[in-house]
Amino acid sequence: MQEKDITQKMLERHNDVFSDIVNVLLFGGKKVVEEESLFDTVTDSVLKIDGRARIQDRDVAKYWKDSQINIALFGIENQTNPDKFMPLRVVGYDGLEYTRQVRKECNGESKYPVITLVLYLGYDKKWTYPKNLFGVLDIDEELKPYVNDYKINLFEIAYLDREIIDSFTSDFWILADYLYQMQVNRNYVADKKSIGHIEELLMLMSAMTGDKRFEEVIDEANTKEVMNMCEVLDIVEARGIEKGIEKGREEGADLISRLNTILAKEGDLDKIIKANTDKKYRKELLEKYNLLND
Repeated sequence: MQEKDITQKMLERHNDVFSDIVNVLLFGGKKVVEEESLFDTVTDSVLKIDGRARIQDRDVAKYWKDSQINIALFGIENQTNPDKFMPLRVVGYDGLEYTRQVRKECNGESKYPVITLVLYLGYDKKWTYPKNLFGVLDIDEELKPYVNDYKINLFEIAYLDREIIDSFTSDFWILADYLYQMQVNRNYVADKKSIGHIEELLMLMSAMTGDKRFEEVIDEANTKEVMNMCEVLDIVEARGIEKGIEKGREEGADLISRLNTILAKEGDLDKIIKANTDKKYRKELLEKYNLLND
């Protein structure tokens, strides 16, 4: 899980990816938030719980600014598995940012909203846990009128309409397309869409799929100036074939070595020579000594 968190953050920290996510999910694909208007902010906060310091860390957070004025703070939280306490977590993240605004020395500074997007990146099952505070809390009916509800902005990427997925223009489209295909077909067919951040995307694909080959081909993909996932998969496939051939050679050499050991114990030099020069005869001996079935 930790590796997935790290790789998701790496891709989303790029302003083109971050703004693309916000614009598609919040503004229907309109380019409301420009890349140049986003600025990184700290993602960790120190809390004191039961007398001990605890660090609460957002995945990615950026200020949306107009000149030097904050319009809003956007936060993105990634979830590969549903979390029933997600509303409580989001309340904590957003509340800390509002607390920072209260503590700022310049009282005349305008206050701005905090908006957290929860991206559910699972495709095996839908999110079935509550998406609001009331769904998590056990509230007495008499108290309910006095408790403020708090809903989370949760987006199940694999279950979005195809039209929405195709609204993404950054590398996030490749991830969304992968999740959608896996959810619908349990199979992924690559596209020729250009990749902007090859290393971050391949590390993310490696973490999401559990297939380390994506990460292993990063250097070769950079060297060959790979442009899309079709080319990436070509390299992955070529490496797989190469490894298969090499593995076959190693296994073949091991079988010959074991056969030579048996023949040496029998003391028949002619058999050893013929077994190492005649493939048909060698196969007959391998079958005779049951070495092919080990």
